[in-house]
Amino acid sequence: MKNEFLSKIEKKELVVGVVGLGYVGLPLLLCFAEKGFKGIGFDVDANKPKMLSEGRSYIKHISNERISNAVKSGLFTNTTNFSKIKECDAILIAVPTPLNKNREPEMEYIVSTCESLYPHLRKGQLIVLESTTYPGTTVEVMIPILEKSGLKVEKDFYAAFSPEREDPNNPSFRTETIPKVVGGTSPDSSEVANKLYSQIVVRTVPVSSTQVAEATKLMENIFRSVNIALVNELKVAFMKMGIDVWEVIDAAKTKPFGYMAFYPGPGLGGHCIPIDPFYLTWKAREFGVNTRFIELAGEINTAMPDFVVSRVMDALNESGKSLKGSKVLVLGLAYKANVDDYRESPSFHLMEKLEAKGATVEFNDPYIPTIQPTREHAHFTGKKSVAISNEYDLLLISTNHDEYYKIDFSQFTIPIVDSRNVIKQPLPNLFKA
Repeated sequence: MKNEFLSKIEKKELVVGVVGLGYVGLPLLLCFAEKGFKGIGFDVDANKPKMLSEGRSYIKHISNERISNAVKSGLFTNTTNFSKIKECDAILIAVPTPLNKNREPEMEYIVSTCESLYPHLRKGQLIVLESTTYPGTTVEVMIPILEKSGLKVEKDFYAAFSPEREDPNNPSFRTETIPKVVGGTSPDSSEVANKLYSQIVVRTVPVSSTQVAEATKLMENIFRSVNIALVNELKVAFMKMGIDVWEVIDAAKTKPFGYMAFYPGPGLGGHCIPIDPFYLTWKAREFGVNTRFIELAGEINTAMPDFVVSRVMDALNESGKSLKGSKVLVLGLAYKANVDDYRESPSFHLMEKLEAKGATVEFNDPYIPTIQPTREHAHFTGKKSVAISNEYDLLLISTNHDEYYKIDFSQFTIPIVDSRNVIKQPLPNLFKA
């Protein structure tokens, strides 16, 4: 079985299926098609396969041209029909893994995906989970569901975990240039999974188990979360002392060793940093471990929107106004600069907190003309981006899009609260947050 699988890879006869055509799954599928492998994409959202078949992209940093070229190659097809799983030799799962209201892992998407897969599995396939999750998910959640097919892991199919490392719209790195960590449930599973990924990425990083691979992703994101919490805490402390934390960071990062720059903000955003640390804290409790450091970082980061709102209130107070009844324009809905991704964006939390205190809130984002339905902020669905003007009582910069650096903010007479250090020149109506 193994030799046949490896031979298919060598001859590029292997068919790759990717389940979940979002920010992780779509570029992954494109990479395989562009390297000469037939790829089949699967998604429960019928609109995605339809758009892709028409050569249209729904992700800003993936061009229509790239989609169109892949479609024309004949190696790139997409569907909602999961019976086509049987046509795939390798199946890569890239579905969301959010938290529930109690900050516990929500396995709904992984479970439902595996339930959709197992009736169509056949002997000799490789199934790889890419969704960020807690150590043990592959063997404790995924494999038992897949084995309901009557097939057994290692005997009839291979299984592995390879965490996604996408950084949307990062010009320095793309899917192919980022090393890929791969861990299988056995040496054979590891070998075939590493061989597969080596066809599209600069190098693979084999590890001894799926659990190690799962833990690697969590460590990467916990590292970021903890360090961001540190600079957020320093920001508040330095501000009380009349010290600009951004100037301090710029000075500190000139040290060529022993320091890595992290930057404060209005809160954490994206599908990884605000969520992944809590996957480990939840799993650690099963082993009687209290991860206090990680949970403290989470507390600091989740408190940042409240700190920004307090700065908004201070700024309005300086101009003789209260937050209640004021009109506030939030600049930037995306969770990071120059992307159209607003998953877990702190801007949503800012808008909700400002509205709860009686403000009227609008947003501007050059990449997000209209807010589409979201899991946690459904009441904002349909809200549209508006023009930036002096007609508001306050501007709040929440995302540091390149477009905002080009604006001459000295033309505005209203208070401006900047949580991203976009405005460099001193202005009498500028408040850092």
